Amino acid sequence: MRTLLLGIGNILLSDEGLGVRAVEELKSRFKFPPYVELMDGGTLGMDLLYFMEGFERLLVIDAVLGGNPPGTLYKFNDEEVKAYFKRKVSAHELGFQEILALAVLLGKRPKEIVLVGMEPESLNISLELSTTVKERLHLLIEEVLKQLEDWGIEYEELEHTRA
Repeated sequence: MRTLLLGIGNILLSDEGLGVRAVEELKSRFKFPPYVELMDGGTLGMDLLYFMEGFERLLVIDAVLGGNPPGTLYKFNDEEVKAYFKRKVSAHELGFQEILALAVLLGKRPKEIVLVGMEPESLNISLELSTTVKERLHLLIEEVLKQLEDWGIEYEELEHTRA
C-alpha cells in the first residue's frame, strides 16, 4: 500500500517545525521501500491535497499542543486525527483540517491516517528545536518506525548512521 510520511509545521518557529525536522532525520538515516514516500509538508496548506492523492496510508508528524509537559509523545488514529485538527489552531493546522475534509468529499482520503506528535517546548522564532524536543526526537522517530512496522513496512538503517 502506498504510504506517505508527512512532516508538517513551520521551521521558523522552533518546535512548531518538529514534523519537518523528523522527516529530514528519517530521510537521512533510513532507506524505505519505493511505495513509501517522505515529504516535508511545511505549511503548504491546501496544496497538500494534491500531494496526498493516491496514497492509501498517511502518517502525519507534527507538534501537538496537548497541555502536557514538553516532549510528551502523542499518537492519534483516524477519527482521533480529525478531532485533533478540528481543535488545533495555527498557520498550518486549520488548512490541514480543510484538506482532510476536502479529501473525503473528493473520495481521495487515505484509508488509514495516523498522527504521531510531540508536545513542543518553544514556539519562539528560531530555526533550532528546543533542547527538550531535540533530546527526545529519537523517541518520536521510534514511534514513527513502530507504526510503519505495524503496517508491515520494512526499512533499513543506512550504514553511515550506525553507531
